[in-house]
Amino acid sequence: MDGPDYYIPAFVLAVALLVRLPSLWQNRHSPMSRAIFVIIAASAAGFVFAAPPTVERVNRLTGVPNISALIVYSFLSCLSCASLVLLIHWRGGRTVTRQTRLWIATTGCILLTFCVLFSLSDVPVERPRDLDTFYSTTPFIREMIVLYLTAHAATAIVVMTKCWRWSKELRDLKAGWTRWGLLILVTAFGLGLAFALLKFVAVGARWAGTDAWDGLSTEVAPPLAGLGAGMTTVGFLVPVVGPRLESTYDAWRAYRRMEPLWRALGPWGSGARMRIPLTSSAEMRATLRATEIADRLLRLAPSFDITHQEAAERYAAAKGYGQEAVQFVTEAFRIRAALLTAPTSVAPAAAGRPKEAAPAPVGPEEAPAPGAHPAPTAGMPSVRISGIDGLARLSRHFSEIHGTGLTVGADEPTGAGGRR
Repeated sequence: MDGPDYYIPAFVLAVALLVRLPSLWQNRHSPMSRAIFVIIAASAAGFVFAAPPTVERVNRLTGVPNISALIVYSFLSCLSCASLVLLIHWRGGRTVTRQTRLWIATTGCILLTFCVLFSLSDVPVERPRDLDTFYSTTPFIREMIVLYLTAHAATAIVVMTKCWRWSKELRDLKAGWTRWGLLILVTAFGLGLAFALLKFVAVGARWAGTDAWDGLSTEVAPPLAGLGAGMTTVGFLVPVVGPRLESTYDAWRAYRRMEPLWRALGPWGSGARMRIPLTSSAEMRATLRATEIADRLLRLAPSFDITHQEAAERYAAAKGYGQEAVQFVTEAFRIRAALLTAPTSVAPAAAGRPKEAAPAPVGPEEAPAPGAHPAPTAGMPSVRISGIDGLARLSRHFSEIHGTGLTVGADEPTGAGGRR
């Protein structure tokens, strides 16, 4: 691996840190936020300081040969500790504080031991790529290498075990993003364990008097460590970012699905076009569109004809729709029939009558809709369809009915060709 192989992942991690920095700073007193910061920052720093060009520059700048090894070992130990701390707080329990203090204290002792062993060792020859094998038999630095690899392997085993057990507990629960994050962490720390084992094999071969296995340490292990560090960051971010992305996608899809009904009800609006800022989130756009649809349906409500109810239900049942879908299809038929029969001259926007008070803004869980009226009349929709998702489904059925040219007569719905 050359310089770019280290600097490119470091750059990606730095970008991820900058993106997450505002929310991390806002929740800076949270142990989980601090742990996430350390994980991303330590991963990026580990890549930067492990790059051979950086190793050479740091050694020359400090005047201490191979001090970059001490720096890299320290960063990766902090990464392992932060990963454990985050996992402990993520899982929760009664011993969170005690376990956190234990791991932080253990890591502190390891870092201190690194410094003592490195200061006692004699490593005059700069080895930017193969320090582990070159100095595997040198007193003190040998112990430092073994301690680092042992701690790295132990951490990987602990995290893999905890994540795998937890993912099995979440298998039947609605925690998909968390479970995916845990499985990614199992893979990531599995790569970290493979990195430590390969290093151990190469070091052990040196102890046996051969350098034939050095390639495992210098060529095979570093890419595994890089991939594992990147996947570790992804694994911890997936449960945080995933639900947000899913919520944004669902809101945007609902916003688009509500468009046919929203446009068809245009003449029944209040006359004042609702302006949505360009910076508005998808959730806000969907909420405002659901509010407008609900407001327009309340204005159209006096034109609903209750006689279409049974005919629409028979049509939906004949199509093989389930009971829940029958309700949506029925309301879609009634809305379309009302739009076809209601004179547009009495629409509020056309008649210029006083603007009615708009209902309170709706949220994702509940939005005013047909049937969400305090005192429904005989002409009001009989089914309570509420919420952004409910209005999106209603709009989809309305669009299908409107596109096929189906009409609802007093007795039975028919198609454009008159087929009953």
